[in-house]
Amino acid sequence: MKSRWQQIALIAVGAVLGVMISLNFSAVAQRDNPGPLPVEELRAFTEVFGRVKSDYVEPVEDKKLINEAINGMLSGLDPHSSYLDAEAFKELQVGTQGEFGGLGIEVGMEDGFVKVISPIEDTPAYNAGIKSGDLIIKLDDSSVKGMSLNEAVKRMRGKPNTAITLTVVRKGEAKPLTFTLNRAVIKIQSVKAKLIEPGFGYFRVTQFQEHTAENLARAIEKILKESNGPLRGLVLDLRNDPGGLLNGAVAVSAMFLPQNALVVYTDGRTEDSKMKLTASPENYLRGSLREDYVKKLPPEIKTVPMVVLVNGGSASASEIVAGALQDHKRAIVLGTQTFGKGSVQTILPLGNNTAIKLTTARYFTPNGRSIQAKGITPDIISEDPSTSEGSARLREADLERHLSNDKGKESGPKAEPSQAKPEVKPEPKPDSKPKKDEDKEKEKSGEVPPKELGSKDDFQLNQALNLLKGLQVLQKRQGT
Repeated sequence: MKSRWQQIALIAVGAVLGVMISLNFSAVAQRDNPGPLPVEELRAFTEVFGRVKSDYVEPVEDKKLINEAINGMLSGLDPHSSYLDAEAFKELQVGTQGEFGGLGIEVGMEDGFVKVISPIEDTPAYNAGIKSGDLIIKLDDSSVKGMSLNEAVKRMRGKPNTAITLTVVRKGEAKPLTFTLNRAVIKIQSVKAKLIEPGFGYFRVTQFQEHTAENLARAIEKILKESNGPLRGLVLDLRNDPGGLLNGAVAVSAMFLPQNALVVYTDGRTEDSKMKLTASPENYLRGSLREDYVKKLPPEIKTVPMVVLVNGGSASASEIVAGALQDHKRAIVLGTQTFGKGSVQTILPLGNNTAIKLTTARYFTPNGRSIQAKGITPDIISEDPSTSEGSARLREADLERHLSNDKGKESGPKAEPSQAKPEVKPEPKPDSKPKKDEDKEKEKSGEVPPKELGSKDDFQLNQALNLLKGLQVLQKRQGT
């Protein structure tokens, strides 16, 4: 019997090695010459596999054991590498098209629990008051502890109009909070635009999806027509934008930068992971050759005064855009330190409609700054006085096993004094009254929906507008 399980275990090892070959590890081997396979570790794997098959309290399918082994191999690398079974792979493909069923939150793992990176605007999670940094400890009556991230995401997604209860731990709250949410078909309107005042356009990108850049180009044309004249300034709002497709970030950057200007470059171990992406059609048009929507935009859009709004929920693709516009001195970046997700995940399809999401490179801004675990430091630090973002916001550097920043010491939310301009603070109004305690409690518990970004009460947007108008922005140096 023992020899039989050893044979099965050897077959399992063969399957795992087959996956390695299918991932083109031979190309890596040619470059790095890693030496012979770790025989002792592989022997330990076969012994564990055999013991589980023969001694575990219940029978376990070989497929489950191998899938879990692959899961563990990938999840132990960093927070963004994972194994995608057929269902997860399909959901990933659907999600990039801007429509899927679920709650509408970007999540990661922290201490074995699910941690909210950012709620997506206009979704059940956002409207219920789920906040960045919330630690989800229970889904309905099931503890999240011990679940993989994929398992937790599967439980949160489901048929529209079905309910799920989330129990979360929130910093500053003595007891866990519970939120009962109704799942919905998440149709994300990734671009929102309006004319704030005559001559000043506001463009919000909530996520970088397949058609985001095209929609933004149409929105710019629409606002230009509504303005009845040239724009005097524009605001690109990337706050709470968790990122998305890389080509979308390149396209959005290309709208405001000179043609062929460097937008972002990547560096990894293989030649395929070394890319320089410029503001040129071959780097942002997908699929069959289509009309270049960037080229159709009027030339003045590349020179109109511009402010980019960011915060701790701005991640990945939104950080690429902010970093590129900042490095080329095309726009002033205003807000708070961004999330710091500066790693590239490559989707590598396997057999049976499965795939792995593997971190293969790091992102760098045109001036060579690594975004990873550091983020983009705004030119002007401006915190919204109605939120406690600075102390509660989750960032890449807070995630377990996060990839390090290889360009220097990782920084926290506070900007380095040499990089950031003075912090913007609101001027106290003589007749202003403190918010009532009961209103604060309602806001914390989610009974009051989050304040709408882009509204007339949006402090950071008003600061951006003042800046564009050339008015004096109230400034107060950090630490004074």
